[in-house]
Amino acid sequence: MAVDYVVIVAYLAGIVGVGWWGRRRARSRSDFLVAGRRLGPTMYTGTMAAVVLGGASTIGGVRLGYTYGLSGAWMVFAIGLGLLALSVFFSARIARLKVYTVAEMLSLRYGDAASVISGVVMWMYTLMLAVTSTIAYASVFDVLFDIPRWAAIVIGGAIVVGYSALGGMWSITLTDMVQFAVKSVGVLLLLLPLAVIKAGGFGRMEAELPHGYFSPTSIGGQTIFTYVLIYTFGMLIGQDIWQRVFTARTDKVAAHGGTVAGVYCLVYALAGAVIGTATKALYPTLPGADSAFATIVKHALPAGVKGLVLAAALSAMMSTASGALIASATVAENDIWRRVSRRPQAALSGAERDEVRSNRIFIIVLGITATVVACLLSDVVSALTVAYNLLVGGLLVPILGGLVWRRGNLQGALASVVLGGGTVIVLMVTKGVLANEPIYYGLGISLLAYLVVSLLTPAPDAARLEAWRRRVAGEAAPPSELAGPGDSRPAAAPAV
Repeated sequence: MAVDYVVIVAYLAGIVGVGWWGRRRARSRSDFLVAGRRLGPTMYTGTMAAVVLGGASTIGGVRLGYTYGLSGAWMVFAIGLGLLALSVFFSARIARLKVYTVAEMLSLRYGDAASVISGVVMWMYTLMLAVTSTIAYASVFDVLFDIPRWAAIVIGGAIVVGYSALGGMWSITLTDMVQFAVKSVGVLLLLLPLAVIKAGGFGRMEAELPHGYFSPTSIGGQTIFTYVLIYTFGMLIGQDIWQRVFTARTDKVAAHGGTVAGVYCLVYALAGAVIGTATKALYPTLPGADSAFATIVKHALPAGVKGLVLAAALSAMMSTASGALIASATVAENDIWRRVSRRPQAALSGAERDEVRSNRIFIIVLGITATVVACLLSDVVSALTVAYNLLVGGLLVPILGGLVWRRGNLQGALASVVLGGGTVIVLMVTKGVLANEPIYYGLGISLLAYLVVSLLTPAPDAARLEAWRRRVAGEAAPPSELAGPGDSRPAAAPAV
């Protein structure tokens, strides 16, 4: 284990060092929150793939593979499908908006009244997403150091909060590139083939495992449909995902880079399911499926390789945790605190430095909050389901409706958020977090409320719709409009 300790410690030290280096580039609010909007294809693809594949996708994906076989890939596969749909159909127009948050987009489309309530829903989602990735730290540190669960969560959380607060999106992007590389090597190139070889190959696995483990649909059609509703649609509207889209240098970078990242997610989904299936063949009577990833790493891999694979798992968790954390802090500061306190946007460089300091404070406070909540919860899949139920049930319809339906108005959007989100919360309490009813009924009521209320109330203001059309199309507009709220950087900047 000594070699594994060295690998993990070196990796963690390297991540902190990269985060510290990124601090030098975070001089303005735009730098801190969206990396100056100048990422090129390579960095954009790496950071997008890193943020969507976190602890729940890695630990949870192997868990589902252990329980259901190859069909356990559907949860992560749905995430990949969502990223592909976002990149092909929406990312270009999202990038052209030049905003910082989803709530700002809703404010531009419907009016300021839509921003606070949507910001609250989005904040709840991003905070819970940060919690799920933070929970997963314990499974890795437990394998390595045999320390209490709470201590493992605190150590991992402190590292993520530290480098996220140092350089914001620049630090997160640079560490994401390291994490993307480590994750690709550790999970796809090492753990996947070694687990299959250890289990005796696919022929022996199929002969020893229960019937249906190699069926793509044994998890159940209803479960697959629910995954698509929650995760595929969730990818279309999450602040953590949109904030990465905002970092793209151009709309073409957002579309093409996101497509490549989506394909990577599909491969990663299948890899996790296969690893879980191999673990089931090797250790069929584990006390809990949640321990499948830690078990296959601990018992099937040689020293050194084990440390690298565990570093890969940490990479997955930290990428999503840091992305969710900065998204949560951005929403809390930009869409809730700024509007409730009526604090104006900064216009001068000195004020922008104050805003960066404010963003850092929000990251630290919310990072501590996420760490405390993670210590109190244990099930990453359940926590992730809560996050996506709230997101999709409350915000999917008004966001996509605003992008594709001109008749949708403020009243319809507010009704959709309140009734859809409220239905999801009530049914999660009464039917259970993992029940299908919360998302089915919540999404249905959200859609019905949006359509009916929009049609029964006055149409949106024509001038607002025209300004929105020009913004989405990226047409010439006043500099203040094109730059987005609080973005004082020039429109063009060197690519990275």
